[in-house]
Amino acid sequence: MTSSDWFMLAVVAVLWATAAFLALSETSLTRISVVKAAAMEEEGRRGAARLRGLIEHPERFLTPVLLLVLLCHLVAATLLGVVVDRHFGGGVLALFTVGQVAFVFVFLESMPKTWAVQHTERAALIAAPLIRLIVAFPPVRLIARLLIGLTNLLLPGKGLKQGPFVSEEELLALADVAAEEEVIEREERTLIRQVIEFGDTVVREVMVPRTDMVAVEARAVVRDVVEVAIAAGFSRIPCYDQGIDDIVGVVFAKDLLRAEREDKGDVEVRTLAREPHFVPESKRVAELMREMQKQKFHIAIVVDEYGGTAGLVTLEDLIEELVGEIVDEYDVEDAKWERLANGDYRVDARMPLDEVNELISCNLPDGDWDTIGGLLYSRLGHVPSEGETVEVDGRRLTADKVDGRRIERIRISKAPQPSAASAE
Repeated sequence: MTSSDWFMLAVVAVLWATAAFLALSETSLTRISVVKAAAMEEEGRRGAARLRGLIEHPERFLTPVLLLVLLCHLVAATLLGVVVDRHFGGGVLALFTVGQVAFVFVFLESMPKTWAVQHTERAALIAAPLIRLIVAFPPVRLIARLLIGLTNLLLPGKGLKQGPFVSEEELLALADVAAEEEVIEREERTLIRQVIEFGDTVVREVMVPRTDMVAVEARAVVRDVVEVAIAAGFSRIPCYDQGIDDIVGVVFAKDLLRAEREDKGDVEVRTLAREPHFVPESKRVAELMREMQKQKFHIAIVVDEYGGTAGLVTLEDLIEELVGEIVDEYDVEDAKWERLANGDYRVDARMPLDEVNELISCNLPDGDWDTIGGLLYSRLGHVPSEGETVEVDGRRLTADKVDGRRIERIRISKAPQPSAASAE
């Protein structure tokens, strides 16, 4: 063999080693998350800061790495083919190609990537410094950008510049898996789920409807409103002028008590009322919470699309969407649901439909209603009387308790299956 043959074999060995390292780097850097890298940085792991900066933008390193892996394999195969063909001929070259494929798969792809999966953190810390140098190399960076542009041109959609994204369903599934493997507590899984759902919730879903609002007339005197506040147990009460759709202010219990202490019990409550805040019922609760924090108010009047009062919402209502029901010493909490001896469920008509579906493991339909009571109203088409029923998707909904025009409790049972004779 000539010196040029030995030189080409040396280049092939270098290219194979480079390809193995790049395969290890690709697997470790794509498997480790930004959150894990941030945790490693907080632990003071050496090189974790560089690693985090690299994986925050995977589109910057993934294309150069894949390009170099492909280049290493092609060049190595070409050089090795030249040497084998020169000394052994075409027949041996075909057989040698099969052996080369097996060698590349086992030693340059499978083994490095398996090791990276088993030692992801260690492999990522080893790979990050060299990959940063490769990405920063001007020719590689320029070629990678050109290839990304070509990919985005041929493949419509978000493109590589946007980077990978994760859906809410994937995050929820990840939290479920973490809870099952006892990486996080069950309560933490529930909180993660509630935080994700919080961003999609609108005020209409959490507000106190106008039928349950406690409000007073603006011309009522302080002494009488104090009695209302004590009986209701509320610290803030809306006051209206012409009617419930004409809210003119919100009176605070501490202002009422101060006024009564100063012998102003006969003063109209409108003199103590503070400016009310109005929000549309379609406003997202996350945005409303930020406004409440910034503008420092705890109660808002919810208005519908016609400007009428739809209900009210408090900061406590928003917080309960995240952490669950908050009950103090003076709250009388009614059970939202109860399971009966025969397997039926009796639920509050105001219970959100998604909670009902989760409770009884069914899929009652969505629509222009938010609650199980709204579904019953929609299917009946009139104000029900106690005992009226309707069947929806294999479930029988019964108006268990009705107060005037308002459904208070609904009984949910399985709809009876028709027998073969009756079906005939």
